[in-house]
Amino acid sequence: MSATATLERPATETKAEHFDVLIVGAGISGIGGAYHLTKQCPKKSFVVLEALEDFGGTWLMHKYPGIRSDSDLYTFGYRFKPWVGAPIATADEIRKYMGEVIAENDLSRHIRYNHKILSASWSRKEARWTITAQVGDARKIFTANFLWMCQGYYRHSEGYTPQWKGMGRFKGRIVHPQTWPEDLDYKGKRVIVIGSGATTATLVPAIAGDCDHVTVLQRSPTYFIPGRNANDLADQLRQLEVDESWIHEIVRRQILFMQDAFTKRSVTEPEQVKKELLAGVRAYLGDDYDIDTHFTPRYRPWRQRIAFVPDGDIFKGITAGKADIVTDEIETFTEDGILTQSGKELKADIIITATGFNLSVLGDIDFTIDGRKLDFAKTVTYRGMMFTGVPNMVWVFGYFRASWTLRADLVADFVCRLLNHMAAKGKQRVEVALRPEDKDMPLSSWMDPENFNPGYLMRGMHLLPQRGEKPEWQHSQDYWRERKELPFINLDDAAFVYG
Repeated sequence: MSATATLERPATETKAEHFDVLIVGAGISGIGGAYHLTKQCPKKSFVVLEALEDFGGTWLMHKYPGIRSDSDLYTFGYRFKPWVGAPIATADEIRKYMGEVIAENDLSRHIRYNHKILSASWSRKEARWTITAQVGDARKIFTANFLWMCQGYYRHSEGYTPQWKGMGRFKGRIVHPQTWPEDLDYKGKRVIVIGSGATTATLVPAIAGDCDHVTVLQRSPTYFIPGRNANDLADQLRQLEVDESWIHEIVRRQILFMQDAFTKRSVTEPEQVKKELLAGVRAYLGDDYDIDTHFTPRYRPWRQRIAFVPDGDIFKGITAGKADIVTDEIETFTEDGILTQSGKELKADIIITATGFNLSVLGDIDFTIDGRKLDFAKTVTYRGMMFTGVPNMVWVFGYFRASWTLRADLVADFVCRLLNHMAAKGKQRVEVALRPEDKDMPLSSWMDPENFNPGYLMRGMHLLPQRGEKPEWQHSQDYWRERKELPFINLDDAAFVYG
């Protein structure tokens, strides 16, 4: 054997471990999937591979001050485990909740941490996936009959930071919240936060009290919903000593009903909804504040995600003089801060780029199907979870306008029902394919930009699968519709091809 061949061999080779199901990711979707497998497919062997050192996904990886949910935990929590805290929760509270799910259902024995998946290859001949994972200096091989992708949709290793003119000239530190440094000392410092979304609304109130001053620099405003971090119905039901499982379900249904009505009104009467949202901001900032410039977006409500601001904390920071908003474009970074296109110079010791994240399609894993590299963008999605030409795989892609976990639970039910159906039919393989009546169906991008158009999605749309004009060949983003459709999908429909 040549020296070159020796160098190319992995440092350590291990015998492949085989499982019926391999779950990618131990975040909110992966832990939920593991739970559902134990309850609905108790005879199936499975493993959860997680690249990070512990469970939690987003809630473990993000370390910036104030990190919290922007969805209420009555719907972001699992349907099977009551949430008993405040609706908007911190990352630590969410991980505690997830940890209880793991402990109560003996899931830890199924989870392997520090396993970064490098590749996944499907063999039609063997009807199984072969997965290669990096574990320290070694590589481990796993085989699985079914692959359940629960890794989320953005790249954990790096956030999205545009390259502005003059960034190298700035003498201070430039930080992205997604990779927050442990040694960052912002006490008594002048800080600029670039961005206007949920991360900014979370971060600014958390640091403003310790900083000399915080300036939020935004190119355009975002819609916010300020309100109390409490749920009156839940509190009333607890006073009546109603069982927590009942409270969870009742409150969950009320929130979902109200969210659905609000989403529909955003389309049918956008100007009225806009007025209501801006009135909520004006209640904190007063009539003299320039709401039109700094808090009135260019788009109609719900074309991008709307963040809930608990107790109006970011607005309180503005009225207290600890933070201010500048709506302008960046001309260049300077040695001491940022010069805007209007000619205003903003001084800073630290600049935080809360400018979003990078879309990650299937976890940036190298996929091959029968030796051919998978071009995900050339597939057509079946209800946003399966893809033409990709056997024995489901991807959890949640909702934009509702809690991610709502769909994770629905998809988990579908996966378990599909696995049990395959077993009953004695089939080892299933994939989706366009039916004869679908052959001439017009195809378009994964998401209609007129429906939902955040920057990360627009930047990465070309990487995502195509959608068809028929409901079953697209991700509807409609929980109230899917909760009635997904559980009753005909698994013997011609769209499902078994082998």
